[in-house]
Amino acid sequence: MDSIAAVCWLRRDLRLSDNGALAAALSHARGHGGKVAAVFVFDTDILDALPDRDDRRVGFIVDSVVELDRTLRATGGSLQVLHGSARREIPAFAAALGRPVVFASGDHEPFGAARDAQVGRELSAFGSALRIVHDHAIFAPQRILTGSGTPFRVFTPYFRAWTAALEREPESVLAARDSRPRAGEIRFVDQPAQDAQALLARIGFSRGAPVPVGGESGARSRLQRFLTHVDRYGTERDQPSVEGTSRLSVDLRFGTISVRELVRAGRNRPGEGAAKWVSEIAWRDFYQAVLAHFPRTVDHAFQERLEGVVWDDPDTDSVAKERFAAWCEGRTGYPFVDAAMRELRATGWMHNRCRMVVASFLTKDLHIHWKRGERWFARWLLDVELASNVGGWQWSAGTGADAQPWFRIFNPVEQGKRWDSSGSWIRKWCPELARLPDKWIHAPWLAPTGVLREAGVELDKNWPKPVVDHAAERAETLERFGRVSGGA
Repeated sequence: MDSIAAVCWLRRDLRLSDNGALAAALSHARGHGGKVAAVFVFDTDILDALPDRDDRRVGFIVDSVVELDRTLRATGGSLQVLHGSARREIPAFAAALGRPVVFASGDHEPFGAARDAQVGRELSAFGSALRIVHDHAIFAPQRILTGSGTPFRVFTPYFRAWTAALEREPESVLAARDSRPRAGEIRFVDQPAQDAQALLARIGFSRGAPVPVGGESGARSRLQRFLTHVDRYGTERDQPSVEGTSRLSVDLRFGTISVRELVRAGRNRPGEGAAKWVSEIAWRDFYQAVLAHFPRTVDHAFQERLEGVVWDDPDTDSVAKERFAAWCEGRTGYPFVDAAMRELRATGWMHNRCRMVVASFLTKDLHIHWKRGERWFARWLLDVELASNVGGWQWSAGTGADAQPWFRIFNPVEQGKRWDSSGSWIRKWCPELARLPDKWIHAPWLAPTGVLREAGVELDKNWPKPVVDHAAERAETLERFGRVSGGA
């Protein structure tokens, strides 16, 4: 029987390359003359809370787990796949193997931190231990602080400090971790190779809408494709009709590629496009730090003085209920908003520019609390991360980590004209408007009757009139925020 010196508990790091927890487990095992047991848990504490049994994120994870198992088998090992509460499964798994040390990548989300604390206590109780390895961001939250040792509250000074810390020691910060197992280093479990369809059925899920190719192979393919046009990132990243972004957010979410590898790739490319892309990765670090330092922001305004803003409640207000439903279903009457919401439901993806616009619309045109939108994104986005989702929603709502954000209110018509000027993306997701001329596609209700008739558009029949008047609701938002903000 194999002597197991370490367990590598894979979670949001579904890869073999440049994996901090796996590198630490392999190093420990090599020093103690044993093997590493690699394990992944389909955690029922998470899965049971999902409202959809065909959740596309589960499909992506399953595909990535199957690829991991297949790759490990090429080295003589395999991946142990468990199904149950990780709080119970991991301690039981370690106990059955003779109490080896368990290594895992850090998780700063409240759920993950609480889970890890409990697992650590369980392991310690019988002589094992949980060792957390920082891996999910370039810098751990405690690494980038102000000169007085406090957390940053605004991105721009955080980014200056982030950049300075990276430039002081780029080789060590960005160095690839030695995590590729050699032949015989990973424990082999005598069972058939993982099969995606069987694994989905085992955990009570089914294959839903198509998802991007999972695993390291899919991530690396997306990276290589993006690097062919990264030079245009600065000019194309805001246009939803153009494949101008990397589409690697899902890979960062599930760790099918290392964030260090992405920053290395960006820094190795000259030009403003790559530099801008790296700064967007730093935004992700920033939001993870904000959540770690200020966990109350999951549900409450980062800017505490804005906690008193009055929001309309869909649970008690019938008008707010209908407006929220219209937003969710992509029938607000504002084409740029509706196209984004329809694309989200159909694909699990939403362009970052669109995320800002639809979030601004929900909070500042419909006056509905940002948490409603954050939860809707959490249900449908394939790439959703709690820190970035909460941070992005609070930024758009005007309550988050920014200098003076509450009076920033996106005009959904002007945003459409600027970022989808020809309306080609709107026509894809709002085919009812496909025959409208470019001049009118961003505000169909302003088009002359003859133009609408010729395009086959009937307002309030096959295309809704706007649910609200943007100018009036903008004034209402300024009044509501002004009441509690002290005018600044």
